[in-house]
Amino acid sequence: MATVVIGAQWGDEGKGKLVDILCDKIDVCARCQGGNNAGHTIVVNGVMFDFHMLPSGLVNPDCVNLIGSGVVVHVPAFFNELEQIETKGLSASGRLFVSSRSHLVFDVHQIADGLHEAELSAGAIGTTRRGIGPAYSTKATRSGIRVHHLVSQEPGAWEEFESRFRSIVEAFRKRYGDFEYDADAEIERYKGYAEKLRPYVTDAVTFMHDALDAKKRILVEGANALMLDLDFGTYPFVTSSNTSIGGVCTGLGVPPQKITEVIGVVKAYTTRVGAGPFPTEQLNDIGETLQTVGAEYGVTTGRKRRCGWLDLVVVKYAARINGFTSMNITKLDVLDSLEEIKVGVAYIHNGKRLTSFPEDLRVVEAVEVEYATFKGWKTSIADVKKYEDLPEETKVYLKFIEDYVCTKISWIGVGPARSAMIQS
Repeated sequence: MATVVIGAQWGDEGKGKLVDILCDKIDVCARCQGGNNAGHTIVVNGVMFDFHMLPSGLVNPDCVNLIGSGVVVHVPAFFNELEQIETKGLSASGRLFVSSRSHLVFDVHQIADGLHEAELSAGAIGTTRRGIGPAYSTKATRSGIRVHHLVSQEPGAWEEFESRFRSIVEAFRKRYGDFEYDADAEIERYKGYAEKLRPYVTDAVTFMHDALDAKKRILVEGANALMLDLDFGTYPFVTSSNTSIGGVCTGLGVPPQKITEVIGVVKAYTTRVGAGPFPTEQLNDIGETLQTVGAEYGVTTGRKRRCGWLDLVVVKYAARINGFTSMNITKLDVLDSLEEIKVGVAYIHNGKRLTSFPEDLRVVEAVEVEYATFKGWKTSIADVKKYEDLPEETKVYLKFIEDYVCTKISWIGVGPARSAMIQS
């Protein structure tokens, strides 16, 4: 059976630490969607590891890891990230695999990503420019290239790869005009990558179902978060894949009845990278404090994150769609110094209290937020190890979140260290 860890806001909730803790008790860790636009930071024995495409389960030497069929793979980034973690002492030998059905991201996709953002100008999405969107676009138009196209040793396979590759480049040139890019050079590089990547490639459907049949303990690591979901997020300011629970089934070929636990990761306040509406954003001293104390910079891009109060309208919306069985509240300690803490509990639009997160961004941008206000605890909770030892004001804050979302909080993050997590 599988446990799934999914972000409940706009990403950057700190999913990596929970995954790291859970990895001690699992046999398989799998990524189901996204690409190297994701970012998880994990600290192990004082060593910091930044994961972007690779599953965080690599920190456990007994855990086997899979990049699933729903992930788009930039091969140079794959090997670069692998080299970086191995330099820091992690060995992936024999326990890292890539689905043969995963689609490939090429440098030309990254160029197209930047050209598209420039074309949009003031309406730019704020992508990581890692080529993720263009890669999913070619996948959707059935012109993309899968891993198996690259590594196949069947007669005529390389000729097919090269033909499909040149078609992608030609399509982008027709769309964006001429741009500086050497297609021949990238094709030549991929001849070498084909040999290098082949030992990692597997049939992920067989891989996952063999693990399920063997009663392996499986952890699925979601990238991004619900509000960046292509269907349910703040479209068009979203990523290009399904970041909800549905992406687990489509990205790994796992039937829903095999998923036994869904943990929603919720930052104790709200952050967002890139453009798009953000109702509880604080463009004031509070926002600056959250950004500074929380060290709110993107792991993948280094971009400063926008910050605001916890938005429970968003969290409850995410819980409904994903069916959270429990929640992990992260970075609660960032609120330690605040005199009072606010939580968004409803949106008011034209005098009407909205019952869910609106699909129309014009409405989202126009809403007034109704807040509940709590007394701050004004003391450090970084060294607290048990729920019972938290300040009463902290418990009130957490209990309110549980009651509003109708979901139990099972994990509470009180600091950046791996040990700074309370299980309640």
